[in-house]
Amino acid sequence: MNSRKQFSDFNLSKEVGKAIEDMGFEEPSPIQALAIPLIQAGRDVTAQAQTGTGKTAAFGIPIIEKIDPSRRNVQAIVLCPTRELAIQIAEEFSNLLVHMPRIIVLPVYGGQPIDRQLRALRQGVHIVIGTPGRIMDHLERRTLVLSDVATVVLDEADQMLDMGFRDDIELILKQVPQTRQTLLFSATMPQPIIDISKRFQNKPEFVRVQYAELTVPQTEQSYIEVKDREKLDALCRVIDLSDPQLAIIFCNTKRRVEELAGKVKARGYRAEELHGDMKQSQRDRVMGGFRKGQIDILIATDVAARGIDVEDVDMVINFDVPQDVEYYVHRIGRTGRAGKSGKAVTFVAPRDFTKLREIEHYAKIKIPKIPIPSQSDVAKNRTLSMMEKVRETIREGGLEIYIRIVEDETEGDLTSIEIAAALIKLQMDQGSTESVEKRDEIAFDDTGAEAGMVRFFLGVGRDHKVQPKDIVGAIAGETGIPGKAIGAIRILDSYSFVEIPKEYASDVYTIMKERTIRNQPTKIEPAQGRRT
Repeated sequence: MNSRKQFSDFNLSKEVGKAIEDMGFEEPSPIQALAIPLIQAGRDVTAQAQTGTGKTAAFGIPIIEKIDPSRRNVQAIVLCPTRELAIQIAEEFSNLLVHMPRIIVLPVYGGQPIDRQLRALRQGVHIVIGTPGRIMDHLERRTLVLSDVATVVLDEADQMLDMGFRDDIELILKQVPQTRQTLLFSATMPQPIIDISKRFQNKPEFVRVQYAELTVPQTEQSYIEVKDREKLDALCRVIDLSDPQLAIIFCNTKRRVEELAGKVKARGYRAEELHGDMKQSQRDRVMGGFRKGQIDILIATDVAARGIDVEDVDMVINFDVPQDVEYYVHRIGRTGRAGKSGKAVTFVAPRDFTKLREIEHYAKIKIPKIPIPSQSDVAKNRTLSMMEKVRETIREGGLEIYIRIVEDETEGDLTSIEIAAALIKLQMDQGSTESVEKRDEIAFDDTGAEAGMVRFFLGVGRDHKVQPKDIVGAIAGETGIPGKAIGAIRILDSYSFVEIPKEYASDVYTIMKERTIRNQPTKIEPAQGRRT
């Protein structure tokens, strides 16, 4: 029985619950599980929490639930130290509000034309997220009124004090009603933060997440700096170069797991997904195949991976940097077991470096950077592997009959080195051909399409202003297939699905990989078969 809190325990509105489901999160992070019930109960909260712990949703979810959209005035304000953090918090609020369009969020920060902010404030907003300097600017202009604010959040409070914002924070808090709820989030708790808490909070509850110790000495850790759109190619090269017997790839959400599993399988790897929405019979089938070596790669969420206890996992790849420091510890602990060595590689997008530094700080280690393997690295590794097999064959003996065949057939016009090199080349080429054939076969085997059709995943959706006519126009225009031949189209927020007649599928796949839809790369891949 799972005693951990679930989002359903918080009695959330169906709109917020649906948004959380859309975002793909399976269960609350530790700081969310601790803070949300207290904030919902109206308590002031002081939380010691780092970036990358899910703290934005910890205060964002209960704040959103308290907003009255019919009143077009500012009901909550979030103060944070930098414009980057203000934008990041506003984006997270927007994701949580996707099914509640009447609630308006406005980020305010320096460097953005103030006229745009003034127009939005005049029209009416419910939640303001900003830096103390720009908030003070609006207060002095009297373009921002805080008399109806019910909740104030001080996010990364220690950093705001380090940057000299103490006086601004105090002036802002004095303009908010005394009856407000005050939430303070800080990575550290120096005396000035405690002083702020004593002055401006009412009997606050203190919450803190205790992090697990990192005890995985057998695991070789590294990271690769890679943009999101390049992660799939980097992943394939890492796998091809390392050639792990059993590998686990971690993603942060169910949706990410499903998308990645489809793409990896489409490229011919023996991979399966594992996440919290799967039936127990499906999970048992996948884990059985993984333990028996019928599946080489398991693509999983943190929640789903809790039950994994397989000693021979020799590689863990963090396709996403984990949202919580503790998850990193759990993930890489899946390899390097029973005295065996293991590797853990983390893919770090430019926006993830703050999380990486938090992991290094709490794990008390320095994780070295490694380059993305090149195609020549992969080819060299395959050649070395082939040479080792050749040496093993020589050691086993029994080559006399083959030596005589070579001597008789070549009649001395070829050197032994030329023959060996040609045989290795033939073997390598054959391996590549078999891989391509295998990938083609798997790619169009079961994509969840209607009979006679192939269903494709496209990495463009409503967020990119894509409509069905854009997909039909791009495919028909670039490949020459009749627009009316294109089947069902389903457009979601960040991706879409389209069905293509089987006889055109190969051409569409090859051509559209190099094309765009509304100036966005298609990221086309054969879709994964629908689960029952």
